[in-house]
Amino acid sequence: MAARSPKRQRNQQRRRWRQRLQWTLLPALGVVVAVWATLRLSLLEPGPPANPDNLCEVFREHTAWYDAARQSQDRWGTPIATQMAFVYYESSFQSHARPPRSKLWGLIPWTRPSSAFGYVQALDPAWQEYVRAVDGGWLTVRSNMVYALDFVGWYNHLSHTRLGIPLTDPRRLYLAYHEGRGGYEAGSHAAKPAIRSLATRVRNRAFRYDNQLQQCEQEFQCWRWYQVWPFCSTDEG
Repeated sequence: MAARSPKRQRNQQRRRWRQRLQWTLLPALGVVVAVWATLRLSLLEPGPPANPDNLCEVFREHTAWYDAARQSQDRWGTPIATQMAFVYYESSFQSHARPPRSKLWGLIPWTRPSSAFGYVQALDPAWQEYVRAVDGGWLTVRSNMVYALDFVGWYNHLSHTRLGIPLTDPRRLYLAYHEGRGGYEAGSHAAKPAIRSLATRVRNRAFRYDNQLQQCEQEFQCWRWYQVWPFCSTDEG
């Protein structure tokens, strides 16, 4: 049997290397891209503001959050201050907030009480319903403030249309948000004084945030270089 020519051997070796690269390099590249996307879209979200008690200072530190809240308000109707009051009490502005784990035998970290996650502690079923409703995709995540605030607006819009709760009533909106629309309609909050008290605090913060925002909102309107009249104008125009 004749020996293979050096040229043929080199060609076969190249083909083997190409096959190896296809089976190893491309999957590895996919993993790198997935990790990058996770870091970019989730882990690198900004941290909580230094002064969460003043909405003007919150937006001065994270001006893009104003844009997100304003966009949600324009789309669904929930006032900016109410949205931000929800975030304050749901997560303290922590992008990856989760309910604390229970302890097995009082010592070993165990399961969490719910699937709540992100800035607005949206549960898995509600979030999945929202993603379907807005035709979202894998980039639509609860740890992104844009989608978190849009979720609050969407949820409150349904509470308004289905339960008749005014969008100017943060207390009742929050009760429906916390208890679920079915729970609110059944009056589940009536036997939960702690939840009613929390809803009152949400309302008070929303009103306080709104008063603060009236003093500074013009700072955050048309602040980007491409936002120019007549495509962008302040409320006082």
